[in-house]
Amino acid sequence: MIRRLVNSFIVLFSLVGFSQEFSITGLVEDANNQPIAYANIVLTSTEDPLAITGTTTNESGAFFIDNVKTGLYNLKISFLGFKGYTSEIKVDDDIKLGRILLVENLEALDGVTVVAKRPTVKRMVDRLVFNVENSTLSNNNVLDVLKHTPGVLVHDGTITIKQATPTVYINDRRVHLSISEVQQLLEGTSATNIKSIEVITNPPAKYEAEGGAVLNIVTSKNIVAGYNGSVFGNYKQGSEFPKYSFGTSHFFKTKKLNTYLNYSISPRRDYQNNDEFVNFIENNQITSNWETDYERVRESENQNINANIDYEIDKKNSLGFSTNMLISPREGAKTSIISLTEVYSANSVLDSTFNTKNKAVDETFNFAFTLDYLHNFKRDGEKLLANVHHTFYDFSNFQDVDTDYLFPDETLIRNNRFQTFSSQEIKLYTGQIDYELPIHDSSQFEAGLKISNINSKSILNQFVFENDVKEEDLENSDTFLYDETNYAAYSSYSKDWDTWSLKLGLRAEYTDIKGNSISTNAISNNNYVKFFPSLYVLKTLNEHHELYFSYNKRIYRPRYSQLNPFKFFLSDNVYNTGDPNLKPQIDDVLTLGYTLNEKYTFELYYRYEKDPTIQILFQDNDETILKYIDTNTDTSISYGLDFTTYTEVANRWNVYVLSSLFYYDNQFFALESNNVAFSTDKWSVYAQIINYFTLLADESLTADISYLYISPIVDGPSLISTRSGLDINFRKTLWNNKVSVSIGVTDIFNTQNFTQTTKYLNQDVVLNSRMENRLLTFGFNYKFGNFKLKTNQKAIDIKERERLLNP
Repeated sequence: MIRRLVNSFIVLFSLVGFSQEFSITGLVEDANNQPIAYANIVLTSTEDPLAITGTTTNESGAFFIDNVKTGLYNLKISFLGFKGYTSEIKVDDDIKLGRILLVENLEALDGVTVVAKRPTVKRMVDRLVFNVENSTLSNNNVLDVLKHTPGVLVHDGTITIKQATPTVYINDRRVHLSISEVQQLLEGTSATNIKSIEVITNPPAKYEAEGGAVLNIVTSKNIVAGYNGSVFGNYKQGSEFPKYSFGTSHFFKTKKLNTYLNYSISPRRDYQNNDEFVNFIENNQITSNWETDYERVRESENQNINANIDYEIDKKNSLGFSTNMLISPREGAKTSIISLTEVYSANSVLDSTFNTKNKAVDETFNFAFTLDYLHNFKRDGEKLLANVHHTFYDFSNFQDVDTDYLFPDETLIRNNRFQTFSSQEIKLYTGQIDYELPIHDSSQFEAGLKISNINSKSILNQFVFENDVKEEDLENSDTFLYDETNYAAYSSYSKDWDTWSLKLGLRAEYTDIKGNSISTNAISNNNYVKFFPSLYVLKTLNEHHELYFSYNKRIYRPRYSQLNPFKFFLSDNVYNTGDPNLKPQIDDVLTLGYTLNEKYTFELYYRYEKDPTIQILFQDNDETILKYIDTNTDTSISYGLDFTTYTEVANRWNVYVLSSLFYYDNQFFALESNNVAFSTDKWSVYAQIINYFTLLADESLTADISYLYISPIVDGPSLISTRSGLDINFRKTLWNNKVSVSIGVTDIFNTQNFTQTTKYLNQDVVLNSRMENRLLTFGFNYKFGNFKLKTNQKAIDIKERERLLNP
């Protein structure tokens, strides 16, 4: 019996010893003692080459493999750009391998040639390319990069090129967001993976004829596999409220798959305080004067999601999917407006006052999806591209407006209250096919077809209160249906000679529009065919001088909100309204440019606008009502001289200058003065200068000092006063450029506020706008993963190197 127990214990002990499991740890570094993150660790049996287990290194280059049974193994470590590491290890206890050195692979990848340095600015026949990849700007967000992009002006919540709002594309895919939503998206997107910004002042036939200039944001096409990502954020403190922005982006690439995901959220509160003065006039005499103190607090919490997936089916075919989503939930989107209006008689005696409180909440969902297909033919450069797109936009708003009318002694005269519920649902579908054919090495032919359909449904329900009983105001409630279908075809041809470059294009579009106001049964139908030619010529006189000329025709179709005939009341005395019969605006634009030493660019331009659509503030002197009306003006003409440079002043000091001297003449109809034709015109100037300083021996500290000046400028019938602003920003990189932190101040002297004056015929309105322009800003960006991966770069000397600035 005892012998049996002893034998049983011996067997049990042997089994326990045989099945015991151990761990393997190590640290993977390169020759510079820098950790290699996300390297592949594979453990295989010496008898069977199939992998038993594996892992990847963490941010510190360390790895840990547990539950390894006793035995003899091969440990394999691999990382793209480095030679593989293999070691045979015997596991009979916990193994601590310590530091493992990977040796850089000096063999170049087949077919890969990387220029040693990239030009900062490059002039093409039809566009300006601003390269930012691997520059100090890549530590910023994309909106900050735009602020430094030649020809682009970012100020006062707008993005403009030659006084017009551009259409934004990402990798030649249009971003179907409003300009304010685009800014929120770009501010919440890290510039780490941005390759270049293309400024296309006069877009060629390939791009939609709709809109003015095009900003195409091109992302990097990493040639190495792996994963990288970043987290970033900023904090801005205004005079009243803080504003935040946080986000994260991730990029992952395998041999066939590229994925990119960016998410950001921007909780903020914005404060605005306006003073408004209105003189109501009859027979050239002031009959009444209103002075209003207006305070608005706007809360928002916009969330942006931007994602791309590209899959290479084979060497000739690939698929791509991209999406842009903006979500603004009701819980974080609130507006509070409090205004006090003092009413004076013709003798400037206080007659009465009225206090208005407007509480509003809104909600926005904007989802855009694009599916792309690319086929490369046998001929090098010949390709077929096809894509389909869908945008779903859903906006709703509820406001409660309560107004007390008081005598001068503040006793109540009466109270008026109304509520408004409005919503808009838009569905956009597009399909496009493009064909590119290189005829030979120096010429190319392009052609394409596109169809798009827009379906919009807008609802406005207004409610009034009679003796505290809520009733629907049928006179100011309506449903407006809008349907637009557009068919487009284009072709273009480009040719390069030794010193000449030429590009010709023609785009034709047929548009069919239907509008229907349900409450009035007012149906409007419109259809038209338009042709949009384009011409670009570039002449290189010698290595120091370059001339170029362009002409194209563009169209601006009215926005959906501008076509909406609702009277949307902001208070008892102020409302917005559109016009379903608005005409499209047609522009003819000519540009003549000259570049000196590839650094200094001078441009003369002329733009003729037919039937431009703008929102004009009109005062109804009989009813004492202010109306913001979307209407066609007659014509607008502008021309001017622009100057830009992006150059090195001294070692570690670069400067960017953008300036424009221009004339603007706008002819419109005074709707509240029997449609009398009237015009405003003015010479104006704006200038922006940004100084870039690189500090410290390791160049890890940079400083940007920028100044913006805008002289008085006309906008329709209004004159906007001078604006200026001085910004200073410091940025420090840490941990071998993995982390960057920034601190700065925008509008240091608080000089970007303005006065808007509208005085002509019987119109007399003055608005003083005060916003939180002066902001103390903090920012950070932390990059992780394989963001420093390198292949062997074959440096070559080409002409572009001679015009390079410091990266």
